Amino acid sequence: MAIQFKMVAKQNNIATPPEVKYYPCAVSQGEIDLDDLAKTIASRSTLSKADCYGVMIAMSEAIGEALANGKLVKIESLGTFSVALTGKGAADAENIGKSNITGAKITYKPSKTLKKGLTQLKYKRIY
Repeated sequence: MAIQFKMVAKQNNIATPPEVKYYPCAVSQGEIDLDDLAKTIASRSTLSKADCYGVMIAMSEAIGEALANGKLVKIESLGTFSVALTGKGAADAENIGKSNITGAKITYKPSKTLKKGLTQLKYKRIY
């Protein structure tokens, strides 16, 4: 199946005069949840749906624990997960502390294998 896309107008206000250009934008074909993933994996393996579900729940918990302990999580065929911090700047390095941290987020970098799969995608424009 092809990735469906539509063209979306975006205005560049920095250009003089402001100009509008059209860019492709992927259109979602719905979503799948953990239950759907468990069914799919079970159909491709000797594990039951419940076993797959349990493994995925345990894996997400293990990833969360590893990230909370400051580790990178690298899954060869999937990619790498890491923690990135957001914060307020300071005038010099001496004045930076925990109070400068405003939050954390999880970053994800896909594996080379997963990214290579993107080169095989087919596209279909919808109107």
